[in-house]
Amino acid sequence: MNTTIKPKHIGRNIGRIRELRGMKQEALAIAIGVTQQTISNIEKSETVEEEKLELIAKELGMTVEAIKNFSEENVVNFFNTFYDNSGTNSAFGNYNQNHFNFNPIEKLVESFEENKELYKALLQAEKDKVAYLEKLLNNK
Repeated sequence: MNTTIKPKHIGRNIGRIRELRGMKQEALAIAIGVTQQTISNIEKSETVEEEKLELIAKELGMTVEAIKNFSEENVVNFFNTFYDNSGTNSAFGNYNQNHFNFNPIEKLVESFEENKELYKALLQAEKDKVAYLEKLLNNK
């Protein structure tokens, strides 16, 4: 009887994590400077070069160890901790309190900073629209 333990399929882990992050192979390929076909081949491989694995881990926002130890079961358990309906009892009944692992205000500011140019363009479009409508009103 053969009792050897099959090594984890690192490529499959990368593919699954990438999918969970909502990232396409092409986006990951561009981020680490390879072709989409290379990412496809990496995801089919049981092992991945340490250098490439470090680049991929960085782009996926994870550690190399997290990729190596990734399992679907751990993901399910992780998310179940967020959606546990045990809540706490109060005079208003059973409710689930929100516990953030981040500061929502910092996330909002970060989002604004990332999209500042878009917001400026939208604001300018609204100003142009108001000016146009005022012009139409004044010509009546």
